[in-house]
Amino acid sequence: MAVQQDDLFKKIVSHCKEYGFIYPSSEIYDGLSAVYDYGPNGVELKNNIKTYWWKSMVQMHDHIVGLDAAIFMHPKTWKASGHVDAFNDPLIDNKDSKKRYRADVLIEDAIEKIMAKADKEVEKAKIKFADQFDENLYRSTNARVVEYINKAKTFQDRLAQAMTANDMEALRSIIVDLEVVCPDSGSRNWTEVRQFNLMFNTQLGNIAGEEGKLYLRPETAQGIFVNFLNVSKTTRQKIPFGIAQIGKAFRNEIVARQFIFRMREFEQMEMQYFVKPGTELEAYEYWKSSRMKWHQALGTPASKLKFHNHENLAHYANAAVDIQFEFPFGFKELEGIHSRTDFDLKAHQELSGKKLQYFDPEQNQNYIPYVVETSIGCDRMFLAMLSNAYTEENIPDAEGTDATRIVLKLHPCLAPVKCAVLPLVKNKPELVEKARKVYDELKFSFQCSYDDKDAIGRRYRRQDAVGTPYCVTIDFDSLTDDTVTVRDRDSLLQERVHISTLSQIIQQKIDWKQLF
Repeated sequence: MAVQQDDLFKKIVSHCKEYGFIYPSSEIYDGLSAVYDYGPNGVELKNNIKTYWWKSMVQMHDHIVGLDAAIFMHPKTWKASGHVDAFNDPLIDNKDSKKRYRADVLIEDAIEKIMAKADKEVEKAKIKFADQFDENLYRSTNARVVEYINKAKTFQDRLAQAMTANDMEALRSIIVDLEVVCPDSGSRNWTEVRQFNLMFNTQLGNIAGEEGKLYLRPETAQGIFVNFLNVSKTTRQKIPFGIAQIGKAFRNEIVARQFIFRMREFEQMEMQYFVKPGTELEAYEYWKSSRMKWHQALGTPASKLKFHNHENLAHYANAAVDIQFEFPFGFKELEGIHSRTDFDLKAHQELSGKKLQYFDPEQNQNYIPYVVETSIGCDRMFLAMLSNAYTEENIPDAEGTDATRIVLKLHPCLAPVKCAVLPLVKNKPELVEKARKVYDELKFSFQCSYDDKDAIGRRYRRQDAVGTPYCVTIDFDSLTDDTVTVRDRDSLLQERVHISTLSQIIQQKIDWKQLF
């Protein structure tokens, strides 16, 4: 059965807690806003996502190497990168609700609502005209649809100009012109828009004041840039080459919302690809295509992924695009691909006084490489996979409470548990002993679970709910012929196989090779 988008998000959040994927942090003390803990199943799924990224980015490329830079870095790092002076969000308060919002997000949401009106008109026309309907023609000729599209484009252009110019008054003016209301109170009683720096800071040892100030890194990329010389020398990589890193980042988000989509402590998977100046746009196109294929290899429908070009380019970039995923709350950024030019290395070279250049033996000259970045939030990827996998469906020929099930149709490579071993009944010691023996053998090869509580049908449902792709049932025939039943999560088909072949059969189904 189809799950309404409005309800899907709430169900996913509830499902995450009930089945040990994600818990509110410090919940016994009423939690900590926008901070979450990954439970037993959550940490396995998250680790599998990181493994898939690392294998595809580092293991499958002989010219990309890994790094794990420290979270604490010299404070000058963030001065050179521009974070100290310009890592801000434009915030606005509603005087009636006392709630604070990001001005640009309020505007983007309002623009989306305008476009939603255009889409609604198109959908109505599609039903009315059926097979004779030409959507492109209708969008370009219908007066009401054209008006909505032009209105959205006008405000999108104004937003891009205001963000580029760092014009807070212009942002407030757009909010007023769009008649944006506070989501909480419905009021339009807004304050001025102000900038707010997003970096957390702390002190180094017992040194107080500016001299001892340290920052929690707001991104992992700078750890790669300051290690450019170390990595290039010790690995003897020739350009083009990349440095990949997975690590925690911290942002003091005032407006953190939508579960793990926007958090104050999160994990990034980033790769900086160093190229010869003048070749960066070619590399940029390559990584756009490569990263989209990476997402689709997991079985994510093409209709749920799209490119979104940046209207408002950062001052250091000459090209930027997001890969957006259709979350239950709409298409939002999942991954960014950016052509960062030579801004980062040049900025660190100037402030540190150390040459961050590459000697090109073919051209017999030194130059500062250009950089193409791919950056994906591990937590957002986690949420995207759950959103795509969560399914409520009817079971053929089943009745009563067994007629429906909730199943996470995760790709087997990502599933937290690959195989569950289940004795048909618990009160038969010989079945339990046989099942335990099978479990103890399989757990050397992949993540398994053992479950003998409740009826077999209820145990199947539990495994469906956490996304376990295969259930192995030990029954009375297993005692005499050493065969077991393997149940497929998605098709519900059951196959009888010999215990001696069980590990090999499952291993083939969960092999990472099928993703590459």
